[in-house]
Parts: sequence; structure tokens; C-alpha cells
Amino acid sequence: MPEKITVSLIKADVGSVAGHSKPHPRMMEVARNALSKGMQDGLLVDYYVTRCGDDMELLMTHRKGENDKEIHELAWNAFMSAASEAKKMKLYAAGQDLLTDAFSGNVRGQGPGAAEMEFEERPTEPMLVLMADKCGPSAYSLPISKIFMDPFTTTGLVIDPRAHLGYDLEVVDVVDHKTVVMSSPAEMYDILALIGDTTRYAVKRVVHREVGVAAVVSTEKLNMLADKYVGKDDPVMLVRCQSGLPAVGEVLQPFAFPQLVAGWMRGSHYGAWYPCSVDGSDPSYHDGPPRVCALGIQISNGRIQGLEPPDSGPGVHEPLDYFSGSEWDYVRNKAMEISIYMRGHGPFMPGIVSPDELEYTTRPDVLKKLEPRMKSMD
Repeated sequence: MPEKITVSLIKADVGSVAGHSKPHPRMMEVARNALSKGMQDGLLVDYYVTRCGDDMELLMTHRKGENDKEIHELAWNAFMSAASEAKKMKLYAAGQDLLTDAFSGNVRGQGPGAAEMEFEERPTEPMLVLMADKCGPSAYSLPISKIFMDPFTTTGLVIDPRAHLGYDLEVVDVVDHKTVVMSSPAEMYDILALIGDTTRYAVKRVVHREVGVAAVVSTEKLNMLADKYVGKDDPVMLVRCQSGLPAVGEVLQPFAFPQLVAGWMRGSHYGAWYPCSVDGSDPSYHDGPPRVCALGIQISNGRIQGLEPPDSGPGVHEPLDYFSGSEWDYVRNKAMEISIYMRGHGPFMPGIVSPDELEYTTRPDVLKKLEPRMKSMD
């Protein structure tokens, strides 16, 4: 039986230059050094360190399975080292997503977001690594519904005998911390009835009934963990593609629609998702707009393979940066038009999220101050 491989994508915002912009190169360097040491110690098969906006992204392959303590501790220590460098330089929000001082066995619940999947490699294993900045944990729900349930996006659901079998979706209630597994297409309408409420429900995992795991999303909600505003959730997603699963183009197609996602400035505004390259993910308009990046890789004998020569050393990778192309300019222009329109609402809904979703709010203080002056209309 082929040995299983685990792909772990763990992210955190641990500091950046000039507000919520991008990590300093030194921060990226110390994170790479930490993962390189982990590989030397036999924990990792391969790794790649990248970013989306101000979030650092650690992509790792290993054979220890999901939620492994040693792998999570390695990621935690990499983030701690990067945060230490940020603090030395007095960078903004240094260590922001690290909610505790000591590692407790799993990064989940401690601030960083994690998407992990374990599987047996197919003869060819293409994968997309999606990274978001300035948005909440349910941002991928609409694209996922199109990728895995909409035949007008994924024609393979109709014409590919293997894709035709359908998928099981794990839906998470991010408020009450409950989870349910539902089947598509049989329960498609029930699934949409839940995940259409992006304030509460998010898709965590998608599983093909024959091929196995197809997609995994980080669904950690930071303000629920910390009981205060500490930053946007900025979810990441891993998607396996082709050969019974959605084609790469079918996974990317939904992002041509610049959907509104919650987050953006102070985690309290709606903005249009802006598909861009990693280098283009710096938030340059009002701390945004919300960004999404898509990197394409192959998993080959546990190693990460991009456009670099096959004999390149570990950690040295050149993935396809799918949203860097000029064909996405139209979508970016549309996203900016929508985002500028939304910002025009200022503090009025729907420019800002609903009162119970506001990450910052003075409303309780205002109401308390006005209470003696409030009079009944009867």
C-alpha cells in the first residue's frame, strides 16, 4: 500500500511593516530557517514559506498525519521566531495572531489557522494553495459551492463518471463549535441553506466518495478564540485537482466573480474579493480590499514541485502564481469598483457588517450613556 502524505498549510499574522501590509524579509527568513531545521530533524519531507498580504503561510509536507503535535509545534516556533524579529524592529501588530505565550499541543485555538489533508498520492497529484487576506472564515463557502456542487462551473459533475459520484461536505458552526457532514447533490439545498449564512457557517472539508479528501479550509474565528478583536481570520484552503476531482480551471473559475466578503478594515466592512499575485497582495486601498491568491503545485513523492528544476533543494520552489495573469485585470478592476462603492457607505450598513459581527463597536457605551435620556414613545 502506498505511504500516505500529509500536506499542512498553517498561517498567521505575526507582524508587518507600516500597518497591515507585508512581513519583513527577515521574518520570512527566520521562518524558513525554522522549517529547514525541522526537515534536518526528519519532521518534514518538504516545505515552502510564502505570504498573502500581512499573513505568513507555512506549507509543509510530512508523513505524520493531521494535527501532529511535532508539526504544529514546528510551525508555532517558526511564527514565534518571526514575531520576535518583528518586535525587535518594532513592526506593527508583532505577534498579533499568537494568542498565548506557550505552545499547548496544537496551533488550533492558539491563533494560527490550519488546513491539513492526508492522502495516498495518485499517479499525478496537482494541488491548489489558496490564501486570503482581510476576510473571515466563511469566505470560501461561495466558491466551494460552485466548485463542488454547480455543474455550470464544474462540468465534470455531469460528464466525468468519477466526479458524478458527488461529495460529502463538513459544515462547521463557527459560533457554537458544532460540525455536521452533509451529502451533495442529495442535500444540496440543505447545505446552501446553512452556508449561505456566512456569519455563522463555513465549509471545513470536502470529501469525494471514491478519491477521498478533495479540499480543506481553515475555519478558526480569531475573535471567538480571544474574546476580543485581534485581527481578521484570513482563511487558507488546499484543493486537490483533476482525475475525478475538479479541474484546475474549474477551481479558479468562481474567483472571476468578485464576491463580497466580510473583514477588510478593522474586520468590520464588506469588500469585493480581489484575486492577485503574491507580490500584488499588499493592501493598498483602505487596508484592502480583501485579497485572494492561488498557487499551483504538484505533490511528487511527498515533495513540492513547482516550476523549479526537479533537483532543486528543499524549500526552494516556484509555484504557478495563477492570479498574476493579465486576464484577471478585468476582475480586479471590477472588484475595485465594487469596493469603492461599498466604502462610500462609511459607517452605514451594508458597507459595514451587522452589529453582532462588528469587531470594533462603541454602541454599548453609547447606549449606556444615552439610557437616562431614552423615553418611551407610548
